Amino acid sequence: MQFGVFSVSDITRDPVSGYTPSEAERIDAVTQIARKTEEVGMDVFAIGEHHNPPFFSSSPTTLLAAIAATTQRLIVTTATTLITTNDPVRIAEEYAMLQHLSKGRMDLMLGRGNTAPVYPWFGADIRKGLPMALDNYNLLHRLWREDVVDWEGEFRTPLQGFTSTPRPLDDVPPFVWHGSIRTPEIAEQAAYYGDGFFHNNIFWPASHTKRMLDLYRRRFAHYGHGRPEEAIVGLGGQVFMRRNSQDAVREFRPYFDKAPVYGGGPSLEEFARETPLTVGSPEQVIERVLGFRDYAGDYQRQLFLMDHAGLPLKTVLEQLDLLGEEVVPVLREG
Repeated sequence: MQFGVFSVSDITRDPVSGYTPSEAERIDAVTQIARKTEEVGMDVFAIGEHHNPPFFSSSPTTLLAAIAATTQRLIVTTATTLITTNDPVRIAEEYAMLQHLSKGRMDLMLGRGNTAPVYPWFGADIRKGLPMALDNYNLLHRLWREDVVDWEGEFRTPLQGFTSTPRPLDDVPPFVWHGSIRTPEIAEQAAYYGDGFFHNNIFWPASHTKRMLDLYRRRFAHYGHGRPEEAIVGLGGQVFMRRNSQDAVREFRPYFDKAPVYGGGPSLEEFARETPLTVGSPEQVIERVLGFRDYAGDYQRQLFLMDHAGLPLKTVLEQLDLLGEEVVPVLREG
């Protein structure tokens, strides 16, 4: 099992201090978080891709290359690479380059993206997001496996005798995860190619996550890649810890209440009860994460969201100490 951290790269006002970090401060903070992830013994750091405020991560390969250059064993990856609004030729080139620069310590997670205004900025139509994702990945998959590609599809100009450079390191294509919260067709796509399927179950109950993973596992076996339990599954989740659970709830509540993705909806207690969000002691986090296997089965990668909703860097680094020193070692044994 791999354990790691992912960031959505939001720039959010701290509701306690009132301070909003600059883009430069958040970019520097994320590099510190990535290095800390390795320092405390975890395996993976992932960053999302966004092209609109209040997010800063418009060029994840650049950021991940910088992180790879300052770490020794950390796997760098994406929490989303937009397979829709990015040209698959550019994805093939940029991530193969990252693979070389990181000496193979990388993979990537493909997703459609759900921010409607972004699509026309790149000449795309969100109403065609799903067929675009399927078509574009078909091309990307071939670009990494065939030295010369002839291709014609619906969403970009044809290719004739095209060779993507650099070629994958040691002729091994980067490993691909397909990330989706609610789209069965993406689980089907991951199963068809024998790729990984990542369900970021932050906002969804266990019953929904189980349905998506069961579908992926069945179809993975159907396409001849192995038994259902051999399918390659990843999960996301957010935790906030203090040694005393009451302190954790008291400290995290203002961040939850004001978070753009949480605030104004169910209470912290309701949300934690219905979704994997865990706010409490390290022991409570351990118990909750071990419980994911009850509905997800054995899985290969667990990523935690740690720097969301305006949490200051100092607090995030403290969280990583607790995660790396007290939680992950127990989870590895479990």
